[in-house]
This record gives sequence, C-alpha cells and structure tokens, in this order.
Amino acid sequence: MVNDDSERVTPLPVVLRPWISQLSAAASGGAPAHPVRAEAPDAATALVVRTTSDRTELVVMGPRTRAEYFEVSRVPFCVKMRMQPGRAQSLLGVPLRGIVDRVVPLSDLWGVAGDRLTDDLSKVGSDPTAVVGLLAATLMDQVRTRSRHDLARDELVRSATIALTSLTSPGSQVRTTARRLNVSERHLRNLFTDAIGIPPKHVARIARMRHVLAGVSQQSLTHLAAEAGYYDQSHMTAEFRRMMGVSPGAFLTGQLPAALPCH
Repeated sequence: MVNDDSERVTPLPVVLRPWISQLSAAASGGAPAHPVRAEAPDAATALVVRTTSDRTELVVMGPRTRAEYFEVSRVPFCVKMRMQPGRAQSLLGVPLRGIVDRVVPLSDLWGVAGDRLTDDLSKVGSDPTAVVGLLAATLMDQVRTRSRHDLARDELVRSATIALTSLTSPGSQVRTTARRLNVSERHLRNLFTDAIGIPPKHVARIARMRHVLAGVSQQSLTHLAAEAGYYDQSHMTAEFRRMMGVSPGAFLTGQLPAALPCH
C-alpha cells in the first residue's frame, strides 16, 4: 500500500463521471507517516495501476466485506479508480461475485487483453494524465460493448444502492426497495450478487460502517449509532468489531489487528 499522506484525489474526466466515484494518484516520498494502513470495508470495486522501477501492475480490488490492515510500502507511482457501485460489471465485463475480498491481476479476468493493457501502461510510465487517459479509453470501449439490457440492469442496481445506503432512510428494507423499483426481492439480490458481488443487505451494512468511520473521531458513539440507523450504541459496537476486527475505542487508539504485507 502506498503512503496515505502522498495520495491525492484528482478531478475526474467528464467521460468517467457516471462510472467512477473517485480517482486518486499517489507518489511516495520519504518514510511513511503511518506504518499501517487500514482498508475499510467497501462495496465498490477499484482498478489500480502500480508502477515500480522494474514493473507495472494492473490489479482489480474486489469489494471488501471486512477491514484489512497492511504494512505501508513505498510504491513510486500509483493510480486508483474506485468504480461506482453497480457499474463495475459493465466496466470489467465479468460478474463481481468471484472477486469479493480478493485482489487479482486484470489479466485473470481479461486474459491476453489484460496483459496487453498492462504492457501499454508500462510504456506510458508515471504520467498520471496519460495513465488515466488510457484507462478511460479502454473502459469506455468495454461499456460500448454492453447491451441496453445490461446498462438498464446497472442503472437499477445503482438506484437500489442509493436507496439502501441513504442516511435519510437508514435501514431501508430490501423488500421495500425492490417493490419501489418494480422487481422481486430475489431478483434484486441476484442482480447485486453479479453487479456488486455482495447481497443488498450487506451493501447497506458496509455503507453504515463507512459513515461511522468518517465520524468516529469527531462525534460521540451514541450520536453516530443513531445517525447511522443502528438500534443503539451496543449494536453499532458489535458491528464495528465484526467488520473492523477491533472495537471503536481500540481503533481510535491505534490498537489494530496484526498488519499483513501488502498484496
């Protein structure tokens, strides 16, 4: 993992805005400010380019159902595209259920085409604009091969995700969301399993946990629990421990699970 202090969110090209939720670029400098990096649970899939002095890697980070902790390593150059939940299947052309809690080379999903893109990226080097341009062109080519039915499916999943993760209606039921979108609950679950990789109820749980993580150092746990839609603080703490591996108090004081070497 690259040093958090060197990672910068960069503006998205217009063509990517419906498909990518966040674009970041990083270049390591001196010693890491923090020796361990926490990767929070995330329903989104990301495409990552990492370039060192002797190789370029192009990997897909699947959805994470639980936190992972890694020793920070120095990577001279890294670009990360976090895909909009529900869009990754059209961007990658494969169901997401096989890459949950995994990091895999794009070539494992695309074969020779993935190897060719990795080779093209190695020739581009550490120019963020060129890297993003090449990735954008390739991903949009993938989208153009999708049928209207595929794109309509993605839009339905996207709409359901927004409804299930909105804090204006925390704990929104899958059945209610499916009815609002005129599909069966079973059909919605199947769509989520392919398009996001995990069931809709788990997507909502991850969204709540990410909201808690964003405010855990500034707000009281009681307030956070109520705001995120937990039954009470005990419910939130138990969920935090399951998904983050430690209690909120331990997390805040840096008492983290043992870190693993970066993938």
